[in-house]
Amino acid sequence: MSLNKEGIAKRIAQDLRDGWYVNLGIGIPTLVANYVPAGIGVEFQSENGILGMGPFPFEGEEDPDMINAGKQTVTLLPGASLFDSAMSFAMIRGQHVQLTVLGAMEVSDTGDIANWKIPGAMVKGMGGAMDLVASAKNIIVAMMHTNKKGESKLLPECTLPLTGVKCVDRIVSNLAVLDVTPDGFKLIERAPGISVEEIKTATSGRLIIDGDVPEMVL
Repeated sequence: MSLNKEGIAKRIAQDLRDGWYVNLGIGIPTLVANYVPAGIGVEFQSENGILGMGPFPFEGEEDPDMINAGKQTVTLLPGASLFDSAMSFAMIRGQHVQLTVLGAMEVSDTGDIANWKIPGAMVKGMGGAMDLVASAKNIIVAMMHTNKKGESKLLPECTLPLTGVKCVDRIVSNLAVLDVTPDGFKLIERAPGISVEEIKTATSGRLIIDGDVPEMVL
């Protein structure tokens, strides 16, 4: 069975490390804040000007003035701070963020990412994605392995306008965990119940399979 969005976020949360500053992109990445492992301290940064972002509020407890970069209501942890965009992007461009988690429409087997524009479709802008992929020390992509037509989104080359070049370190999809290496996507873990053959079929880019591939433990 492939993972749902919450399952992807839960697996990514296992890669968080104590003391890290982490930026969560729009979509699936925002769910990661709900699954921080016990015993570690992580500061979530939102590019609209929050450091110390907490999980989503319970229904009825939302504050419409407290939102993340995707305009979703969020909570603040004790000690959180608020600031303007100039300060926020100084943190990002100054490489003070250890991990960025982003969604993507396509990722190439060399680590290129396309996640901001489909030609011909109206978009409000690229947001902070290009700054984040150029500056973060680690980049994890949270995405569905295939599109609605069943076509792979893990490709030899991206077909959509690029957000960043050779910047992605790891992909957590609904089917697998894969690391980007000089030789292509290396299969690290399988989603529960998903076979290696299913992942091969769903991956258009170069895929490296080294020995037995374990299932994720969520």
